[in-house]
Amino acid sequence: MKRKPFYRILYVQVLAAIVAGVLLGHFAPHAAVALKPLGDLFIKLVRMIIGPVIFCTVVTGIAGMQDMSKVGRVGGKALLYFEVASTLALAMGLLAAHVLAPGKGFNVDPATLDARAVSGYAAQATHGDGIAGFIAHVIPDTFAGALVQGDILPVLLIAMLFGTALALMGEPAAPVTQMIETLSKTFFRIVRMVTSLAPIGAFGAMAFTIGRYGIASLLPMLKLIGTFYFTAFVFVAVVLGIVARLCGFSLWRFLAYIRDELLIVLGTSTSEAALPQLMDKLERLGCPRGVVGLVVPTGYSFNLDGTNIYMTLAVLFLAQATNTHLSFAQQLTLLLVTMLTSKGSTGVTGAGFITLAASLSVVPTVPVSAMVLILGIDRFMSECRALTNIVGNGVATIVVSAWEGELDRGKLAKALGHEEHVRGDSWSPDMRETAAIDRERSLTNDLLR
Repeated sequence: MKRKPFYRILYVQVLAAIVAGVLLGHFAPHAAVALKPLGDLFIKLVRMIIGPVIFCTVVTGIAGMQDMSKVGRVGGKALLYFEVASTLALAMGLLAAHVLAPGKGFNVDPATLDARAVSGYAAQATHGDGIAGFIAHVIPDTFAGALVQGDILPVLLIAMLFGTALALMGEPAAPVTQMIETLSKTFFRIVRMVTSLAPIGAFGAMAFTIGRYGIASLLPMLKLIGTFYFTAFVFVAVVLGIVARLCGFSLWRFLAYIRDELLIVLGTSTSEAALPQLMDKLERLGCPRGVVGLVVPTGYSFNLDGTNIYMTLAVLFLAQATNTHLSFAQQLTLLLVTMLTSKGSTGVTGAGFITLAASLSVVPTVPVSAMVLILGIDRFMSECRALTNIVGNGVATIVVSAWEGELDRGKLAKALGHEEHVRGDSWSPDMRETAAIDRERSLTNDLLR
């Protein structure tokens, strides 16, 4: 097959667009700020298709399951994994803040800060109605309303109900399932069409970010930014790297496999911009559609590793910068509170800042007005949050697929370039046993179908 010229490869185009956006933002900031609609319109195009993609993927995945108890089992395993990973991320944020102390030496007097700049975020953070309000938000007013509103969890709920109903109906529902399968292929084709515009969106978004805030705005907070990026890198490389190793695949090869999606996220500062593409790639990687449909959308609300690291690190940074002492009990309370406030925060730019305000309102020792210190650099921090979130959700999907014994090791090896894994020469006895079980289950499922 003829190789595609390098300049037509998506990740090359996106990378070139990001560099061009940075240069334009630095040398022509006024012109760069005017390009903001390019990034916004691209993100709107992606969000337009997220609801239908999730609905079709989840419905066809659940409808194809022979055992309905599997839906609850997959969901339970995913939530368990999410909670463990989130707790580790929150703890790493706390540890990094203590070890590297990015806020020490600022000696800021909270009384001199103008809180008006962050009052809007604080107001949004107080609008929540607790668990009851969260559940009410998940349940849409109407069936079609879930698809219209654009929120992920309501779409996931109606898709699970619809898919379960089709599965329980059995053979009479086959025509509907086939129709939704065709719709799914159509929507993913639209995703590919929209993705081709990613370089334009990344160029506009990056040009606006640099033009609006300027590279110079990073310098005063360089220690905090460096601490956050370093901590996120350590989390991905060590924690997720170990998880990937135990699951039998290379994290670095996986990152190379989703490089297009990572660059789109880097350019747009939101992990939602790559959600449909990630789901498509995970299926082609060997993860069953039902698992992808359940784990990825749920992970975008419950498995935000980057946001978790940011939350605890940012609170302790503000405490250090304002010379506010936090006792061990207060830090433990912060850890517990952020476990809750981080849930439901999507990968959209600014969402992490709102949840940070919510966390500070529960730990009032640190003044909310101190958030103004990091307002100017939050846009640059959101890129790292989004990148860590998307990697975490991709790894989580592969782990749950393997945990269920339904990960197609052959597809995984071929997609990631593990040729030795195809032969099985370098597999450990445990990996060989897991692969054998996977093959048996796959054959059984094929016979049942």
